[in-house]
Amino acid sequence: MKQEITKRVTPEEKELRKKLVQLAELEGRLGENELELTTIKAELNAFATLYKRTVGVKYVELKEIEARIAEARSRLNPQDKGSQEEAKQARDRAEGSRESTENAEQVKVRSRASDNLKRLYREVAKRIHPDLAEDDFECSKRQELMVKANRAYEAGDEETLGAILNEWEDSPESVKGKGTVAVLIRIIRKMAQVEDRLKVIESEIRRLKKSELYQLKRKVEAAEKEGNELLAEMTAAVEAQISSARERFNRIMNQSKEPTPEDLVFFRLL
Repeated sequence: MKQEITKRVTPEEKELRKKLVQLAELEGRLGENELELTTIKAELNAFATLYKRTVGVKYVELKEIEARIAEARSRLNPQDKGSQEEAKQARDRAEGSRESTENAEQVKVRSRASDNLKRLYREVAKRIHPDLAEDDFECSKRQELMVKANRAYEAGDEETLGAILNEWEDSPESVKGKGTVAVLIRIIRKMAQVEDRLKVIESEIRRLKKSELYQLKRKVEAAEKEGNELLAEMTAAVEAQISSARERFNRIMNQSKEPTPEDLVFFRLL
């Protein structure tokens, strides 16, 4: 009767198994963090667009009136260099405010992504992210797929995310190496890449959460839970400033002996 021989597991194979478990845990964290970062960015973009469409457009109007007030005052005091400089600065602020609002990105993002959409994005992020590439060609391929994945996530397109994941799984780039030692080295290096990427993501998340826009977004959301419309209140406050600025502009127009044609048209529109 032949005695069955059991193959001994080498120390390298034991270490490889351990590292594979650790890598899977790191990749899971990477997927979660990538999802959080992408979601924060998308929601901030959407909030910025909403803010500019409500409060922002009112600030544009206010800055325009203030610029015309400063310009009218400078014409009443042509020898006053301070008045001339103030008019220039007021006009620059008005133009900057207008450009900022007009160039607001039109972002369409659902505030609550489905669980399956999040799951798919996590899988894509932890498997495909460019920072996990081992050479330039592979990095380029990963970057292309991640751009598609980010767009699909923002659009809520589960089908495209699934297709991207399948495309990667079927690609030659997803198959690596021969031999326990070679695989072990690659796993260790990939773990280092994932850890580096995690540090970058965590730093970016902290930076975004400290931003004024994020803090304002949180205040708006907290107010909504209490039944208050903070953006509407902010808009009303700016409208009150606009009303006051209009009165100041009207008074200056009445003092001006030779108002410009543009000011006359603007004056009639107020």
